[in-house]
Amino acid sequence: MSDLHFLPFTAKIEIIGINPFVFLPKSILLTLMEQAQTDRGKIRVILKIEGFEFTQTLVKYQGEWRLYLNTPMRKAAKKEVGDKARFEIKFNPESAEHPVAPELQEALSKNKEAKKIFQSLSPSLQHEIMRYIFKVKSEKSKKDNVERVILYLLGKGKFLGREMTKNFES
Repeated sequence: MSDLHFLPFTAKIEIIGINPFVFLPKSILLTLMEQAQTDRGKIRVILKIEGFEFTQTLVKYQGEWRLYLNTPMRKAAKKEVGDKARFEIKFNPESAEHPVAPELQEALSKNKEAKKIFQSLSPSLQHEIMRYIFKVKSEKSKKDNVERVILYLLGKGKFLGREMTKNFES
């Protein structure tokens, strides 16, 4: 994929709920899907807005592919909802995987039920949990959060503002 180059376009910044975004031109969207070898899920991209570069994820929401623009992106470009902006975008083939924190790996290996439930979660939720635990700095906070993850997986508490809602009985 060494032939990946930025694809330029101009778009008006729109909003859905509280989330600013832009639609990509169909030809660019199709090129990114071809490069990513998918037409579903998420597509990692490198984005330039008014020349400022960011890593972002293109996602499909309510049947439409959207490129969400967070506050730092809009501030750097001095653009807000309703403004038109110059963009350049290309597929980002680098993986966004975060390693599993050893503390989480150990706790899951000690609790087979929690491990089975963790493995049945969507990849994006697994990734969110792993990223959160991996980034916690203090050992005490990491230990406390790993315990909360296990309780969450077993349906006995919340984690990241969520409660376990699926029935994993087999």
